[in-house]
Amino acid sequence: MRVVDVAEFYSPTGGGVRTYIDRKFEAAAQLGHELFVIAPGPRDHFEPRPAGGVIQVRAPRLPFDANYHVFWDAAPVHRQLETLAPDLVEASSPWRGAGIVADWAGRAPRAMFMHADPVASYPQRWLAPIATPQQIDQLFGWFWRYLRKLTGRFSSVVTGGAWLADRLTGQGVGGVASVPLGIDGGAFSPAMRDEGLRARLLAACGCPTDAKLVLGVGRFHPEKRWPMVIEAAMRARAEGHPLGLVLIGDGIDRKRVTRAAASHPHVQILSPIHDRALLAAHLASADALAHGCESETFGLIPAEAMASGVPVVGPDRGGFSHLAQPATSEIYRSGDTASAAAAIRRLLARDPAALRAAAVDAAERVRRDSDHFAELFDHYQAIAASARA
Repeated sequence: MRVVDVAEFYSPTGGGVRTYIDRKFEAAAQLGHELFVIAPGPRDHFEPRPAGGVIQVRAPRLPFDANYHVFWDAAPVHRQLETLAPDLVEASSPWRGAGIVADWAGRAPRAMFMHADPVASYPQRWLAPIATPQQIDQLFGWFWRYLRKLTGRFSSVVTGGAWLADRLTGQGVGGVASVPLGIDGGAFSPAMRDEGLRARLLAACGCPTDAKLVLGVGRFHPEKRWPMVIEAAMRARAEGHPLGLVLIGDGIDRKRVTRAAASHPHVQILSPIHDRALLAAHLASADALAHGCESETFGLIPAEAMASGVPVVGPDRGGFSHLAQPATSEIYRSGDTASAAAAIRRLLARDPAALRAAAVDAAERVRRDSDHFAELFDHYQAIAASARA
């Protein structure tokens, strides 16, 4: 089967979507499928990949994030689709790229992969002090009407987890299929734990080795709520739980994250770690992961931490809420600093040996991305076969 993914937010310097699509190429090759990605970029360019390649179409830069470009002219994308003659076309965002896919005159069936919930990511966060999530959904009814109309032109709407599938179905979006994401099973493991690395990270935070190492990993973006995570962790520390907090990442919110950390000597910020083995060692060497984002569809970083044998503190909304296990996790009210601090305190107050044993035991049960991609390509094959019948 030949799949073409029109990926509006794929960029060589991007975040989660780039990581996901890079793994998707590997999975397609292993499963005997062809995969081509059409993405906006600074110039027309082709990059060969296993089982296919990345086709960059020259497009203008996204004004508020220099990592990305945005589709503008549909004609170059349509020409590529005509040349590739796919069995199925995937759109991986609900914006201009999806409209271009829907407008293509070709006969191949189409699927939309929703990597995020824009309403939960932005307005529900911005307006949380003055309105409930339900009220904000009503206020943004225009978006849900737009999405229902757009997705009505697709054969399937795929989400990377049950939380977003429930959200979309609840807003009247039809044809929703949940194909939960997974982690790179070959990269993350409790065996990657490095006590020397742990000691060095704690020392960088001005902490002895008997303190707890709490890690935060991800893009520095407002939806990740890093200032809240910093404040919550430092409150937990002030209330009798010695810990050092290490954040690994970068992004458009870096100045605000840096300001939030500036007055806390026990917080350290590291640049993004692109080496998978080194990232796996950092995760496995932590005593806990603190997660702030309540709008992710799956919770990839929490899942990678869980596969590394690390307990996780995270919000009660979003993908993590479906991953959380009572034996190894604590949840808090999303966006609530005091609740997050209390959750960190509860986790660190547990018996450390029992918590470590439970987390290591749970690591083997974390879903692998090989399972996700096998299920995804099976789903797409079924759609393509139905369209041919």
